[in-house]
Amino acid sequence: MINLKKHIGVALFYFLLVALMGVLLRLYVITSLPFNYKFLLHAHSHTALLGWIYLGLTTLVYKCFLESAEKPKLYKRIFYFTNICIVGMLITFPIQGYALYSIIFSTLFLFASYWFAWFAIKHIPAHFKKRFSWKLIKTSIWYLVISSIGPWAIGGVMSTLGSTSIWYKTSIYFYLHFQYNGWFILALLGLLFFIFEERGVQFNSQKLKSIVFLLNFGIIFTFFLSVLWFQPPKIFYVLGGIGAIAQLLAFGDLYFLLQNQFSFIKEKFDEKSLLLLKIASILMVIKLIMQLFSAHSYFAKLAFRLPDFVIGYLHLVFLGIVVTTMLAFLKYFKLLHLPKSFVWIFLIAFFTTEALIFYKATAIWLGLPFLSGYYNFLTVLSCLFPVAVGVLFFKQVKSLYLSA
Repeated sequence: MINLKKHIGVALFYFLLVALMGVLLRLYVITSLPFNYKFLLHAHSHTALLGWIYLGLTTLVYKCFLESAEKPKLYKRIFYFTNICIVGMLITFPIQGYALYSIIFSTLFLFASYWFAWFAIKHIPAHFKKRFSWKLIKTSIWYLVISSIGPWAIGGVMSTLGSTSIWYKTSIYFYLHFQYNGWFILALLGLLFFIFEERGVQFNSQKLKSIVFLLNFGIIFTFFLSVLWFQPPKIFYVLGGIGAIAQLLAFGDLYFLLQNQFSFIKEKFDEKSLLLLKIASILMVIKLIMQLFSAHSYFAKLAFRLPDFVIGYLHLVFLGIVVTTMLAFLKYFKLLHLPKSFVWIFLIAFFTTEALIFYKATAIWLGLPFLSGYYNFLTVLSCLFPVAVGVLFFKQVKSLYLSA
């Protein structure tokens, strides 16, 4: 039997390192520091997506769907190999950026994710195969695999066209898009429906098929929104807009489908988890609206001209939607404790830094007065993230120590 709380403890340690690196990146703007900004940024983003979120999601998927497959030794091997790759990236990216050793560990991580994908699809117990929740999880895993086309393409692009080519950024955006729109969000939806299924809640099968169709249609076509920065032909804007509408319709249908289950959700989740889920739901609506606006050429050009809009959007998705929902599920499945102090410090850090990031972009856009001491405020408020995550991490370590 695997102690999955230890695995989440490892993931939280990466989350703490991500938060500390985020503070260093903020400090870089206001003082001289002895490191390469871009190199640390690569380490920050890779550890956030592949160390913290990836491990958190795969642990949840294992807990819900694969634990009963009774393949703990195989899963442990995958987990250890994955962590070797993550630690390798964590060490090499700050030192050399995208270079030989960091590329080796990044490539090995792709193989680790393929190994997990094979393990999940191969060893899923038969009684899960027809469940709607598993269909969502399986689809999300395929998007995880599809997203890896981006990193594979980067190597070829850099060796032939160089990092200034439009294909370099497009490869990165391809990866990010199918990670958060496909793998992350669909996996979280799959976990939500697993909770309903375990409690005997049933839904109209035709409605579920319609929602899945719209979700997948939206995921595929909203990728076109990720390439509008180089002002492609008008058809790209149209296709991206259609994808944004499809996602809006999918989540609208999902809302009405789950409307009768809100009391069930309130009953099964504690107050802190419920707060996180409510925030994630509101931010998902904002995300969908932002996507729809970005299909217009004016706003697409604006996002490219003012990268703070993109940074704010990505933080909104990763921290505001994915992380909050994942934390609520980790708490529900008793894989971590969720202290009230963490929740409030984390939310204060998130909302204040998001407000500052979006304010900067809006001020430049509309010619508003720029806040004096902006970067100092942003750096100080960013310090709340490692404080919050530190509380969560040490609470996890304490619980593991007491249960040993």
